[in-house]
Amino acid sequence: MHILQTPVRFSPHIGGVETYVHDLSKNLIKLGHDVSVVCAKVNPITDHHEQMDDIDVHRLSSIGSIANTNLTPTLPIALYRQAQAADIIHTHLPTPWSADLSALVGAATGTPVVLTYHNDIIGEGLADYVARLYNQTMLQITLRLVDTIIITQPDYCDDSPHLRPYQNKIEVVHNGVDVNRFRPVTIDDAERSRLGFDTDRPNVFFLSVLDGHHGYKGLDVLLRAFSLLADRSETVPHLLVGGGGEARAQYEQQAKVLGVEDYVTFLGYVEEDDLVAYYSEADLFGLPSLSSDQEGFGLVLLEALASGTPVVTTDVVGVSDAVSSNDIGEVVPRDDPAELATAIDRLLSSGFDPDDARTLCKDEYSWRSSAEQIEHIYSELCR
Repeated sequence: MHILQTPVRFSPHIGGVETYVHDLSKNLIKLGHDVSVVCAKVNPITDHHEQMDDIDVHRLSSIGSIANTNLTPTLPIALYRQAQAADIIHTHLPTPWSADLSALVGAATGTPVVLTYHNDIIGEGLADYVARLYNQTMLQITLRLVDTIIITQPDYCDDSPHLRPYQNKIEVVHNGVDVNRFRPVTIDDAERSRLGFDTDRPNVFFLSVLDGHHGYKGLDVLLRAFSLLADRSETVPHLLVGGGGEARAQYEQQAKVLGVEDYVTFLGYVEEDDLVAYYSEADLFGLPSLSSDQEGFGLVLLEALASGTPVVTTDVVGVSDAVSSNDIGEVVPRDDPAELATAIDRLLSSGFDPDDARTLCKDEYSWRSSAEQIEHIYSELCR
């Protein structure tokens, strides 16, 4: 099959959807299919065409962004042209525009459309009004037009009010993780120092875009938990915060107000080549997400677990049940710094077998398995 993927952005831009599309596409190619990607060019100016991991990538110039969505004027024409040669269009929410146009182009060309619904679209203030307006209008059209809706966790069918009317075309396919890339590695002291690890205390790693759209990842709660650890523990862990964005200064100020700035290092943008080392060399990975509406599957947890690192998270994350039942981390109530601090303390002082986490990722969350399930969905639609 020739599969057309239409995320808003694509690798090397870092994000949950970008990683999902990249890994899925690579595994679909291994299964013998052709994959093209049409997306926005993060650094605008001119359109750009390239090959990445045997994926045919078309990056379109943008004129800015609204609500984390790049606006690409040439997208309708590009999608229409690409759809002529595609057997399947696979698009993604929660970022509209490309998803909506993909559904319309699919209807116009008679090309089946699959939508992975990663999470709901919500906002704060004016953004909340815009999100509600979109959810009541264009989202409903898009959900009606697409042929199949993929969700990554079964609870989302009940949690999202927008999905309930479309249960007859919903399929559940877990996210996967590249267990060959994300694995335990060992680095020397010089490399640990370059990456910002503290050699005298345990290191906790957190990774997210630091902007107004990703506050639900719970970094503010993690910083409050560290202030509690500083008050009651002789050896306070070291927190490595990966990710750039306009909210970084706000979090740095919060760390200063809480008196934990000496225990926190803001890394900024983390290079892809360094990501495995951060996951693997950290003593713990934290994702204290706050919102079941906005948090999807929590792919970063799988990446940490595949790298042999225990995790602490909340019950809003799709993979939290597996964390609890397999004793590979802890799940705490959302927005509860005290419980989070206790869980961090307990995990850092207890033993952990990385093989248990690796086995779970290989057996239940491999990308090969997920890609084969999605391949079957494509085949049924083409038939």
